[in-house]
Amino acid sequence: MQDLNFQTEYKEGFSMPENYVYKPEKGLSEDIVRKISGMKQEPSWMLEYRLKAFEHFTARQIPSWGADLSAIDFEDIYYYIKPTDAQVGNWDLLPDEIKETYEKLKIPQVEREMLAGVKAQYESEVIYGSLMKKLKDIGVVFLDTDSGLREHEELFKKYFGTVIPYSDNKFASLNSAVWSGGSFIYIPKGVKVELPLQAYFRINAKNMGQFERTLIIADEGSELHYIEGCSAPVYSSDSLHAAVVEIICLPNSKVRYTTIQN
Repeated sequence: MQDLNFQTEYKEGFSMPENYVYKPEKGLSEDIVRKISGMKQEPSWMLEYRLKAFEHFTARQIPSWGADLSAIDFEDIYYYIKPTDAQVGNWDLLPDEIKETYEKLKIPQVEREMLAGVKAQYESEVIYGSLMKKLKDIGVVFLDTDSGLREHEELFKKYFGTVIPYSDNKFASLNSAVWSGGSFIYIPKGVKVELPLQAYFRINAKNMGQFERTLIIADEGSELHYIEGCSAPVYSSDSLHAAVVEIICLPNSKVRYTTIQN
């Protein structure tokens, strides 16, 4: 049997220096949940939703189905890291270490050649976003989920948590309590988006927890292909990626969802 060195074979396993706007202490508490919601200036109903989810998380057991996840130390995780002050629409405006990360992952090249829009998340926040002007002009919405809550609150509230409620299982509760970033997509009636939309999620910090929340709403007769990818460095200690994706397909709509993970 050939002995492969995973560290050298896995080309996405690199890490970059940390230069973050905000990085809290490790561990999860009600104060951390309130701080996340407060930093995002969320409406009161979302804070209440997060706190109810946190109560469920503390009360629920690790799921007995699937892989054995009982060894996770939830107090050894960073639950929210803010890497930059604001999202940008130009790769050149990103900090050098983040820009270099996505260049190594070839995301800018793929955007130019194959995609209708891109969101790039680094740690807890979406730090880059783009969408073809012709799609904006016909009403397509492709935002990070935090912006979706701010700019389309009524539509957001109607569908958020309707596919996967916070009470579904312990990890759904965890995501619902501390979610940050992810994609918010709305495709208007009858609109067919021919090129894919993509989001790429990158963990960089050791012991990082990434909890993006994606909400896709395809109105009647619309079509979309959405691709998510994620990767992380190789560390001797654990990171945690616990996402929730909710896809709403209204009558005669079609959504193709592809996820590519290491």
